[in-house]
Amino acid sequence: MLEYQSTNQFFAQAPGQMEAMCEEELKELGATNTRVAYRGVYFTADLPTIYRINYTSRLLSRVLAPLISFHCANTEALIKAAKKIKWEKIFPVDKTFSISASVAKSAITNSLYASQVLKDGIVDYFRDIYGKRPDVSTTDPDVRLNLHIEKDKAVISLDTSGESLHKRGYRLLAGDAPMQETLAAAILRISKWDGEKPLWDPMCGSGTFLCEALMHYCRIPAQYLRKKFGFVYLPGYDKSEWKKIKEEYDSRIRPLLPGLISGSDKSQRVIKVAEENISRLPYSENVKLGGHPFSHVKEFKDGIIIANPPYGIRLGEIEEVKQLYKEFGDFIKQRCPGTTAFIYTGDPSLRKSIGLKTSLRVPLVNGKLEGVLFRIDSYEGSRKAKYLNN
Repeated sequence: MLEYQSTNQFFAQAPGQMEAMCEEELKELGATNTRVAYRGVYFTADLPTIYRINYTSRLLSRVLAPLISFHCANTEALIKAAKKIKWEKIFPVDKTFSISASVAKSAITNSLYASQVLKDGIVDYFRDIYGKRPDVSTTDPDVRLNLHIEKDKAVISLDTSGESLHKRGYRLLAGDAPMQETLAAAILRISKWDGEKPLWDPMCGSGTFLCEALMHYCRIPAQYLRKKFGFVYLPGYDKSEWKKIKEEYDSRIRPLLPGLISGSDKSQRVIKVAEENISRLPYSENVKLGGHPFSHVKEFKDGIIIANPPYGIRLGEIEEVKQLYKEFGDFIKQRCPGTTAFIYTGDPSLRKSIGLKTSLRVPLVNGKLEGVLFRIDSYEGSRKAKYLNN
């Protein structure tokens, strides 16, 4: 019996600094006995819950099903463990596979070497039984396996997600420095936007915020466009149960009210990219897009602004970016009465350049970039947005 079958325990990989939010989401989706760890959450679930989590989670990166855990002080132990698994019950010899590996504080110090050794063990297993071997694919494998070794304790897992869950399928084109989809979903979650107020992204780029907002409001499952999942290779997989769960969540999809979600950008080229990406989702025709800078908008009242302004990662850009933040701050103060703005920047020092007091600051990682989300409340009348005391 494989480990997940005897324990019903799994591990969800989480984007950096989002572990606590991922734990909350897992509980909402039916996971129990959750425990936060570095870059992830351990939890207990049955297989239908694993299908549901993979199909609907907006925050997780992957969900791993442990196959075997063992002491691994050398490569011989790794090969021996690999041959204990009945691989033919997971995938047939004519399917392709890949292995991602990580090592920490262990006798085996090279992750690429570790994955190569495990690959050899799996290939030898199939060759001994069938006289032939499965192929490895690094681009689009049928089966994805994960090897993690820490302090000489190893876990071999099957990736029940397949491709990373941040890949929704709508973003085939990207602008400069695109935001990861899971981060955009996390920011929407923090904003608590529920469709009661209009939402506007005034620097929308390739439209990631807009797509995530559309999916959130319309209750479109995060993996609505995905064709392949790794959980179909789990021994015990129930196709009819998966179909029932998918149909249940798809039936909850609702229309988007015209004008509720809007986006703009000064670049017409980028707006076309956003339009192309959004068009892959239901009700995309009700998202309003405009090719103009935010300064051309006379007023945005009683709404929610979510934005990821540029942050000048190239030399010589920083002064120009500081000026952009100042102008954006003035715009929020003067033309956005009753509006709450959530602004994410990859350079936390730029917060001061916006010139307004922030009521919330949340550190969040975008890929390898450690940024911060901050909130600004622009009140009407005498309670206007306050200038930051520097």
